[in-house]
Amino acid sequence: MTTEAPDPLVAMTATALSFEDVGSGTSCNQTAFTVGKGKFLFLGPGPKGKRCKAMFKLKASMPEAEALAASAPERFEVGKTGWVTARFSAAEPMPQDLWTRWLTESYEITRK
Repeated sequence: MTTEAPDPLVAMTATALSFEDVGSGTSCNQTAFTVGKGKFLFLGPGPKGKRCKAMFKLKASMPEAEALAASAPERFEVGKTGWVTARFSAAEPMPQDLWTRWLTESYEITRK
């Protein structure tokens, strides 16, 4: 009997919604999380639902994100405006300690 890996977006969604004054909605087929008037996280399924995508707004963790993008460009991408995109799946999830740090940083940057 095969057990499917849990959907990695469930934990990210629960964590994002646990922060103070967070709202959520839809933007371009993704779930967008807001605090105040700013967005701090986008979550969505990848092509054909096999992969997931998360977008975080970063500052302090940008060197780490750039290093990950250089070593694994198929999984991480750094945009010019501070947004970092991570691609992952249930079989190959984004490490929890990494997404938790990035999610917290993104929230803190946006709520200021």
